[in-house]
Order: sequence, then structure tokens, then C-alpha cells
Amino acid sequence: MEKFRYFLELAYKGTRYHGWQIQKNAHSVQSELENGISTLLGEPTSIMGSGRTDTGVHASQQFAHFDASKELIERDFIKKLNAIIPKDISVYSLKRVKEDAHTRFDALWRSYIYKVNLRKNPFEQEYSWLYYKSPDIEKMNDAASILMRYDDFQCFSKVRTDVTHFNCKIKEAYWEQIDQQLLFHITANRFLRGMVRAIVGTLIDVGTSNLNIEQFIAILESKDRTQAKSSAPAHGLYLCKIIYPENLFI
Repeated sequence: MEKFRYFLELAYKGTRYHGWQIQKNAHSVQSELENGISTLLGEPTSIMGSGRTDTGVHASQQFAHFDASKELIERDFIKKLNAIIPKDISVYSLKRVKEDAHTRFDALWRSYIYKVNLRKNPFEQEYSWLYYKSPDIEKMNDAASILMRYDDFQCFSKVRTDVTHFNCKIKEAYWEQIDQQLLFHITANRFLRGMVRAIVGTLIDVGTSNLNIEQFIAILESKDRTQAKSSAPAHGLYLCKIIYPENLFI
């Protein structure tokens, strides 16, 4: 039987979910999508995401792939799927890809953004970290630029993880301020569990002079999670962009 593989582009608000991945006795984004797609296709259908977001983390761009036994019409499929999945998950596009294309393993770069609000904003309560101090962005950017000199980020990884190595290639990492909001941008070929939130928490400590640059470097070289500072809250973090080779798409 011929197999048709598709990449699904989507976004979700992570507030109500225990992350992306299906878990026993927990509500996940993956399970909601699998249920919706299986209903539409009339057969059990599993999906694979480009990466796992943790409990409470959002995604403004996420990809998942699945196989269908027939060709699908993008506009019709998206309209029907959006009608049956929860309102805090939205599907944007459906693209046919090569049979061996893989949303996780074929991703070239992934980008996250972290939002920090410096004053209370009623429209951002669930979507950013409210932080009343004003950290020094120049210091934080000096420290962020150092990340690109390293490739082992064990010091920023959750201790309980199933990875075989802690190497990541960070392409960019920087802060910007827009009015009363700080935005941290980071792009890498892969990320470890809890990595971005641990980096943000540690950089904030640099920006508030609780850490200096020498101490930040010592944390990186320690490869010890207990040396880094506490993680920033999950609700300020967004998976926001994933880059794939163009030749995957049909």
C-alpha cells in the first residue's frame, strides 16, 4: 500500500498541557493531535514532533509528521482538523514530504524566544515572566555571546534525561528590549531538556550582578547542572521557528 507522508505546521498555548509528548495520565499536545488526525483519517495514526516542549511551554511554530494511506487536500484537512482539536492548538499548513522525511531528525535549526515583562501586563500573565528588576542587557548579551564558543551544555540540562551526549551548536543568542519587555532569542541545531530556561535564569543573574562573566564561564566549563542558576518559569518560553532542507518537500 502506498504511503503518503505529511508535515503538519502548528502552534499551541502550552498552559493546559504537560508538554508536547504523550504521557500516562497526563494531558499532552501530541495526544490531542493524534486523536484528531485519527478521527479524520478513520484509522489510528501516530505523529512525531520536531521536538519536545516541557509542561507549560508554548509554540508559535511546531512541526509534526504522520503517514496517511491516501492523498490529502491541505485546505480541507486543516479546516476539519482545526474544528475538532482544542482551541488552544492551531494547525496552519499541511505539506507532502518524501517518505523518509522526519520532523525531528531532519531539522537543521530550531529557535526559541523567551519573554520577560518588566511591569505587570494583564494581557501577558500566562505568556511571560514578570520580573520587576531591570537587568543590565549589555552584561547579559556579553554573557550570551560566550555561549557560541562552547558545544557542551550539560550544565544547563535537566539531570534526568535520555540523551547520549550534551553537545549543541548554538548559532545565535541575544537579548533585546522593546518598551517594558525583554526578549531572549536563541537558535541551535538541538536543545537539551530544560536548556533554554536554565540559560535564561543564569543570564538574568548576570544582568542583576549576582554573577559576573568569569563565574558564568566557570558554570559552562563545570558541566554540572547544580552550578547553574534556577530555571526561568516555563510560561515565558516559546518554540518559534524550525528550519528544514527544501528538498524534503514534494
